[in-house]
Amino acid sequence: MATFKEMRSVLAVVDNGSFVAAAEATGQSKQAVSRHVADLEKRLGVRLLNRTTRRLSLTDEGHTYVERARDLLQELDTIEAEISAGTAEPSGRLRVNAPLTFGILHLAGLWGQFAETYPKVLLDVDLSDRVVDLVEEGYDLAVRITNMRSSTLISRQLAVTRMVLCASPAYLRVQGVPEHPYQLRDHRSIAYSYLSTGEEWEFTAPDGTAVRTRVPSRIRTNSGDTNRVAALDGYGLVLQPDFLVADDIQHGRLVELMPEYRGPEIGIHAVYPSRRYLPAKTRCLVDYLVRSFRSPDWASPK
Repeated sequence: MATFKEMRSVLAVVDNGSFVAAAEATGQSKQAVSRHVADLEKRLGVRLLNRTTRRLSLTDEGHTYVERARDLLQELDTIEAEISAGTAEPSGRLRVNAPLTFGILHLAGLWGQFAETYPKVLLDVDLSDRVVDLVEEGYDLAVRITNMRSSTLISRQLAVTRMVLCASPAYLRVQGVPEHPYQLRDHRSIAYSYLSTGEEWEFTAPDGTAVRTRVPSRIRTNSGDTNRVAALDGYGLVLQPDFLVADDIQHGRLVELMPEYRGPEIGIHAVYPSRRYLPAKTRCLVDYLVRSFRSPDWASPK
């Protein structure tokens, strides 16, 4: 369709900085690229590009058009890739990265069923709390526990986890039970190195306002499992996700503190580099994980 050819030519000129470079990038002649842009401007009745002998720049109308056209073409590519991928049987090596604790507790039991369903896929699962570079390190997909505020990666949310403040009954018998976040300054914590706010813990008060307080730490670790065990042994307070401590709370091994002050909620996402030409093996795994976490097997204590 001529309109899509014109769109792609305009984007090629913008992305490559000149008509000559756009022609090389798209495999067209310079004349064809120029004609597409001119025909599009004529039909729209506006100039999209300011042209001088030294440089090109977008007009205001050009900025608007390019932004919308880029979204539209990306969606078209996604539709075509999904239809094309749907006709292919998933196969090949599938490299997956996931956080260590979450991977052991909540992903390990899923891999067997996926492998049985897709026998031509070779699953290669790497567990690490380090944030890997999917493109540079050759991963097809990662499971990340974070709020995806801004990222060049594509993501689908699998579930939500809530950070829960808790301690062992033995610790509370000696140190007392805090009733307000500011009282946490008089306690000791087992700090989690990867917590984005460090030793400053944030809660949402009953009236919806944010309350932040710094909690001194006696132990610092990059392992949620180590945090949990140290808390069970009575060494201090922990702020950990409910997928890790919910069972301990339900069975009385840990006690949730100040439940009216809610800890942050964090999304659990499947992330991958691009929607374009998403391989069938990756698409099938993403869909499988979404289905598997419709009803997570942990529950935030009430």
